[in-house]
Amino acid sequence: MRTAHFEYWPKGLTTSLTVPETTIYENLEYSAKRYPSKTAIHYYGGSLTYKELFTQVNQLAGFLEQEMGVQRGDRVLLLMQNSPQFVISFYAILRINAVVVPINPMNTAEELSFYIKDGGISVGLVGQELLPNVMPLINTSGLQSIVVASYNDYADLTLESEHAPLEVSSPPIKLEGPGYYSWSESLNRDLLASAYQGDCHDVAVLPYTSGTTGVPKGCIHTNKTVQANIYGAYYWSSATSDSVHLMTLPLFHVTGMVHSFHAPILAGGTMVCMTRWNRDLAGQLISKYKCTHWVNISTMLIDFLSNPNLSNYDISSLGAISGGGAPLPAAVGEKLFNLTGLQFVEGYGLSETIAQTHFNPPDRPKLQCLGVPAFDVDARIIDTNTLQELDPGEIGEIVVNGPMVFKGYYNRPEETENAFITIDGKSFFRTGDIGRIDEEGYFFMVDRLKRMINASGFKVWPTEVESLLYAHPAIQQACVVGVPDEKRGETVKAFVILQSGQEGKVTEEEIIEWAKERMAAYKYPRFIEFRDEFPKTSSGKILWRKLQEDELAKQNS
Repeated sequence: MRTAHFEYWPKGLTTSLTVPETTIYENLEYSAKRYPSKTAIHYYGGSLTYKELFTQVNQLAGFLEQEMGVQRGDRVLLLMQNSPQFVISFYAILRINAVVVPINPMNTAEELSFYIKDGGISVGLVGQELLPNVMPLINTSGLQSIVVASYNDYADLTLESEHAPLEVSSPPIKLEGPGYYSWSESLNRDLLASAYQGDCHDVAVLPYTSGTTGVPKGCIHTNKTVQANIYGAYYWSSATSDSVHLMTLPLFHVTGMVHSFHAPILAGGTMVCMTRWNRDLAGQLISKYKCTHWVNISTMLIDFLSNPNLSNYDISSLGAISGGGAPLPAAVGEKLFNLTGLQFVEGYGLSETIAQTHFNPPDRPKLQCLGVPAFDVDARIIDTNTLQELDPGEIGEIVVNGPMVFKGYYNRPEETENAFITIDGKSFFRTGDIGRIDEEGYFFMVDRLKRMINASGFKVWPTEVESLLYAHPAIQQACVVGVPDEKRGETVKAFVILQSGQEGKVTEEEIIEWAKERMAAYKYPRFIEFRDEFPKTSSGKILWRKLQEDELAKQNS
């Protein structure tokens, strides 16, 4: 295990962190005891104190157990957008020692059917706007009953309503037929759950991989693997009971899950929840609630900083802005620093590691850098063919060993076995990401192993090309893919979203010439296509694979 990065470790912070043997649910229980009258969640003009949050968690837990028959170890579907109900549902499921299965609310009925069958799920908690995709699955996929939540219940639409999504402003609908329960009914029954008997080794949550490189797989995480990153995020971010966290990342995703509500709840902090991303509302909320912490994704921050109305908002309360998912372009990081004096603190992790395995030191971050291994993480770069560890500067696959690594893929023993490798007697998870390490112990992403473009035998890493394109003053966002080429096998194409007001002022040819002067001959894009928007996941990641598939379909038509 390399230790060069310890020299740059945050001052006063231990390099090792003993993970408590308490459970995630108990984090909320303790904070509710410490700060009962303190606001836990602000939501479109409405709010919940910690006492109210804890009470409703237990009311819902009693209903799930006593009325709906959920038992210890059962997998329970959680299909909602960001809302107080998402947080309440998550902790209620844990309260009765069941397993949370958080699923992307953008999934179609057919996609949801896969998760329900794969997870053996019979009970779910669902946002009412998602009912059209769920109703056909009742009693046909294994799903038997659901609690339906209207986000409207927790909002005060006389306030902050201008930017409230349609889902928030829609009143509850009338539910008919067996298998459907309303949110209000589940709380008002005041049913008591049996005595809490949670254990740190109980399976707590089953997040699914995105499926971008194959069939989605459920990642088995216990209370203890999740607690490793909840506590790690809490200490690394210097959160306190008076921190105010802007919640914009989707909560079904592991980064939003750990950083946007689990860690703030551990701290007893306040969460300012947004159901949908809106850059103007984000500015208003930061100003109104004096948000101190904001974990986001680079596409979100790029959009926020390109807002022509940004100067109308007081964002001076922000003391920490961090994120992951995709590297932040250097030009955007410089713009953030010039505006706020804050450096963007990037991190790295996966569903299999329930968010971070790497953090940038807050007082010494590097741009477009994954950071250094987190508490008790042994991370290495290995040759993808020989599986031997590589030296600093050499490019290979990132492998990790640490307390947050999952216990395996649900019902997939062969894929679990293939996901791990033994080095020096220790088990390492193979991330499938290609990276390198510098002499100071900082890790850098090169790209996904499956995303590499092979142009005339030269390896082109799209992330590197995208980073260089972001330096062009007219480019707001860029996504690079490989497209078939008769001579080169593959060649480079860049999809580009221009800065506001640049439409018609710059041509594709001009960008290609600009890139040719700044990149090696095999790297620069041969094709540029302007777009108004990119297909994205609900966590804000650009769906490069969709763009590439569309290109292949064009070539084959």
